[in-house]
Amino acid sequence: MTMHTTVGWHVELEFQEDDQHTKAVALVRLPDGSEVRAHGHATRHRTDANQPRVGEEIAGARALNELAMRLLTKAHDEIDQASGRTSHPIHI
Repeated sequence: MTMHTTVGWHVELEFQEDDQHTKAVALVRLPDGSEVRAHGHATRHRTDANQPRVGEEIAGARALNELAMRLLTKAHDEIDQASGRTSHPIHI
């Protein structure tokens, strides 16, 4: 089977941080012009070392996980709309 790349997606991650909290926003713009956005967060325990990169990794991973779930839900809804019936749930 030969596969050809016909489209690419770029996911953007942005972070806001203070000494205790990291918030992440993940955004993907789809070829049809729609956008899917998701959020993640991390909280540093007061006894943990201040490692901003770790907070970004946790908050970013949580935002990407939510983004994946939103994309699955969007695809599931589009399948149902196109077929006129309720399809089987899509699992990751």
